[in-house]
Amino acid sequence: MTGDGTRVVRAGLPEPAAYEPAMPGPVFAAHYHLPGEPVGPYTYGRDSNPTWTGLERAIGELEAPGADDVQTSVFPSGMGAVSAVLLSQARTGDAVVLPDDGYQALPLVRERLEAYGVEVRTAPTAGDAQIKHLDGAKLLWIESPSNPGLDVCDIRRLADAAHEAGALVAVDNTLATPLGQRPLELGADFSVASGTKALTGHGDLLLGYVSCRDRELAADVRLWRRTAGAIPGPMEAWLAHRSLATLQLRVDRQAANALALAGALRGRPEVTGLRHPGLPDDPAHTVAARQMRGGRFGCVVSFTLPDRERAERFLAALRLADDATSFGGVRSTAERRGRWGGDAVPEGFIRFSVGVEDAEDLVADVLRALDEAAAGQ
Repeated sequence: MTGDGTRVVRAGLPEPAAYEPAMPGPVFAAHYHLPGEPVGPYTYGRDSNPTWTGLERAIGELEAPGADDVQTSVFPSGMGAVSAVLLSQARTGDAVVLPDDGYQALPLVRERLEAYGVEVRTAPTAGDAQIKHLDGAKLLWIESPSNPGLDVCDIRRLADAAHEAGALVAVDNTLATPLGQRPLELGADFSVASGTKALTGHGDLLLGYVSCRDRELAADVRLWRRTAGAIPGPMEAWLAHRSLATLQLRVDRQAANALALAGALRGRPEVTGLRHPGLPDDPAHTVAARQMRGGRFGCVVSFTLPDRERAERFLAALRLADDATSFGGVRSTAERRGRWGGDAVPEGFIRFSVGVEDAEDLVADVLRALDEAAAGQ
């Protein structure tokens, strides 16, 4: 299998068996029949589950196609996956390097790490700025494209520099998805993502995962999951696996729609700070075009309106986008990101997650909402 569409449709499925479903249903089990010594793939529900196995195999096939050594662990949320990597690797006295413009929950992780005696260094994503802070670090955490600012760094360059300095590298690949970017192939030790967003794409479940190719690192992550009890429900895992079949269709449509929306916004005088890595003149485009795959630059467009009031009038006027957080769903969403705090963005900053609606309808709705917001002054 070489095509992304073929791969996502078949990923993680068992070999065909007469009179069995092509994709087995979720397995609900706290315990399993276990005569004799506790050996075998399934012993207790906190350790393993056949439904997790199918999903983990599928994600691994997308993160590193053709690799026999990739191992994936799924978690009940993206932050569960993030925590598993950081807290399974960092010890008292270690130093980790985080982006200072990444996902807004990273400061919570920083507080926890520092409480455990871990030194946390931060730098922006753009310009590969984290490279200056690698000396003596145990782990480098990359988020590219960053959320919500959509800056991009050169993952391979940073990974090479980190490894030379003796540090491990983890990449948050949530926004790109494994169809848009393959961090393990770019030199990362861990590819981490929130499956809540574009990977599953329907806004109806929480999920996270960690993929890596080093057996010992994978064992560390699984031990953390087992110890913390950070396990997904089988129904969520099954729904996630089912959703993967449409991943290529969704991300391609969303990427095209996002580029169309970004292009339409370029001519609006009230819009400033427009960002989307697919725009040829975006500051991130050159690096993004080199390391992101197939013209898939993600579904998020960010921009700033003159003030908080204008942004809220714009959001209220939208008919085809819900005022909601998160991103990557088939239905467009948008929000004034500053309402949460924690992100260094202006009050009028909008994070727009583009769905799979018809591009013409979506663009028309956004332009109409901008007109209504302007008229409401």
